[in-house]
Amino acid sequence: MARSRADADANAGDRLALAVLVQYRMASTGQMHQIIAPEVRIEQTRRRLAKLRAEGLVDRITLPRAGRTRVWFATGYGVQVAVEWPELRGRRPPRLVSDPVAARLRVSHTLTVTETGLQFLLDARRRGEVCRPLDFLPEVHHPVGGGEAVIPDALLYYQRGSRDGGGGAMLRAFLEVDRATMGPERLASKLRGYARLHQYAPAPVGRHRTVETVQEEWRRRYPLFPRLLFILDGTGSVGIDTRIRALHAADVDLAVARFLREVPVLAAPMADLLQHGPAAPVWRPIRDPEQRAGWMDPQTP
Repeated sequence: MARSRADADANAGDRLALAVLVQYRMASTGQMHQIIAPEVRIEQTRRRLAKLRAEGLVDRITLPRAGRTRVWFATGYGVQVAVEWPELRGRRPPRLVSDPVAARLRVSHTLTVTETGLQFLLDARRRGEVCRPLDFLPEVHHPVGGGEAVIPDALLYYQRGSRDGGGGAMLRAFLEVDRATMGPERLASKLRGYARLHQYAPAPVGRHRTVETVQEEWRRRYPLFPRLLFILDGTGSVGIDTRIRALHAADVDLAVARFLREVPVLAAPMADLLQHGPAAPVWRPIRDPEQRAGWMDPQTP
């Protein structure tokens, strides 16, 4: 009986590890340990990942720098197995990392996105609130018509209040992780995409578009439009200020100005998230960048 219980726990751990790698795209050994099993020794996480690799479900690359960090990702077979599970059903299959060269070309941004999700998970654990590993969903597809889509770096679900008591408010946030690989103006142009998503309402098929039938597409998924968080990395304080000013200046576009009035949009340096945690007042509201706020604070956009 004890053995079957241990086997069931091991299978559940293997399943969570594979689901996380399918959903997150990539994670280092240390990140995987913190996401799936921080209460055990890291050697157990290493053994679990090695077992999944031996079964052909995951693979890894070793980064030449950073202490020869191992980075893990799901194989095509692993994705095929996991996407049928209820916890991943309805998700688009990830863009596969087909070989080590492709993995290395994508690893910097993807690991930064994973680290961002990890910081929200750790914050929730410290605060006794609810944000589980699969509540962080990278690259969720949101159509805006004409074959185009808004695809945030991640969508976050976070429930306030005690894990045991329940009843806390559910918060949702789109996350955009910027590593200073594009200019400030290109970063600010992302706001136009979100403003378009906020207004986009497809015409009902086979029916005339009327005031009664028009509904924004996002309302099919969310009771409220998720707040938008920009996490800024890869540059110093001057570069971060420049990027926040560019986001703030984007409100000259009427659609963006309306969006900023109706949806909380905030930005914070990644270094501050790592040092203080996402719940700290390290966020700068884009409409009033001189202020500081917590991302969960009630916002008056």
